[in-house]
Amino acid sequence: MTIEIKNFSIGLPEKMTYGENEEVITAIRKKKVEEAFLTKDGFSGDGVADLKHHGGPDRAVCFYPYEHYSLWESEFLVQFALPTFGENVTLTNMEEKDVCIGDIYQIGDAVIQITQGRIPCSTITKRTNNPHLLKMMVQTGFTGYLARVLKEGMVREDSSISLEVRNPNQVSILEANEIYYKRPRDIEGINKILAVEELADEWKEMLDERLTRLGHPR
Repeated sequence: MTIEIKNFSIGLPEKMTYGENEEVITAIRKKKVEEAFLTKDGFSGDGVADLKHHGGPDRAVCFYPYEHYSLWESEFLVQFALPTFGENVTLTNMEEKDVCIGDIYQIGDAVIQITQGRIPCSTITKRTNNPHLLKMMVQTGFTGYLARVLKEGMVREDSSISLEVRNPNQVSILEANEIYYKRPRDIEGINKILAVEELADEWKEMLDERLTRLGHPR
């Protein structure tokens, strides 16, 4: 299946008004670009406002599957413009069920490695004015995912994307989301995720803490 970029966007934090004239500084409203250089810290010209929960080498690139847009639009009878969820790359044929933690992809001149599922935040609710969407993203596991950069390089809106190395553990983003959100006491499942050495450090810490609370530290 050919992977196709449907939208390529970057953006820096800016003020966004939501609700009844409330304001938040966020980079979720990214703008379409033709090309950008991808560094270890993310795309040049891209940024995040909440450095605790976003950004950093393990979260340098945010992806969201294009296929989910039609699902959300039919569910809520609202048109969602790309990229509603603040992703850098909206793409086909790379849904959460198809992508595994540790997988390595070539994208344009750069090489990236999948590190974790995205943990959706309330900024999505503020942007869409839809209190139900965030909950459904978690329930379905259709969160999108993040990646680190193994090789820096130029990426263009028409760049090709190809799977270079499938991680031998084969823990999909969808499976990891299922365990993380719906099976918080699944010790075997948690250990299965933690067995993937390429997992983002933040997830390692969160899952280690969960095992400790369950009385099964690794």
